[in-house]
Amino acid sequence: MDPSELEILAYEANPLGMICLRRRGLRSEPGTVVTEITLDHQFLMSSHNTVSECALATQALGLHGGAGLQVLVGGLGLGYTARAALGSDRVAQVEVVELLPQVIDWFERRLLPLADELRADPRFAVSQGDVYARLSLPPLRQHDLILIDVDHSPSERLADANGSFYGEEGLGRARQHLAPEGVLGVWSYAESPVFEAALRAVFRDVRVEAVRFQNRVLEEPETNWLYFARG
Repeated sequence: MDPSELEILAYEANPLGMICLRRRGLRSEPGTVVTEITLDHQFLMSSHNTVSECALATQALGLHGGAGLQVLVGGLGLGYTARAALGSDRVAQVEVVELLPQVIDWFERRLLPLADELRADPRFAVSQGDVYARLSLPPLRQHDLILIDVDHSPSERLADANGSFYGEEGLGRARQHLAPEGVLGVWSYAESPVFEAALRAVFRDVRVEAVRFQNRVLEEPETNWLYFARG
């Protein structure tokens, strides 16, 4: 694809705004094609910058020594967190909860770059729903890993209602969904000392990891933040 070309794969309204799935060539790397998602013309994610999304899963796995792991992922996105979790033979199942039916439709229509790979793995399942609402209710089952990559950050959320998750009360309810020794992982594009303090008030073991990488789409360095908690 020529770097000057932009292919709109889908452009649809949803309660959060206008969401767009697009594909384009990358000027900095001729011959490279990237898939991107935007919301109300604001950039959300790219298939070319997935270091921190993958690290959310791999680092959480590194904090859990068990096998036969049950993983819950909040947010399908382009599928890279789910694939990273499935890359471990210690994972028995990855269940993804995605808020937007449009994104699930893109997945089912194989418009997302990892759709075929994820669909081929019997350990993978995706359903439409609000992961925050689910974690606010008493658990029907527990998970070994709960990985959240939905909002931009704890203070910059896609919906105001998500805010209750990031406080001590919401985190306390979410903790009930973790099996013994389970790990909660949360992705953020920005550092959040307030969220870290809430985690430390609820969990005995909290780790904050900065993931630094070169954003090859914007051609500049970038840092994302991963929050892990257990116990």
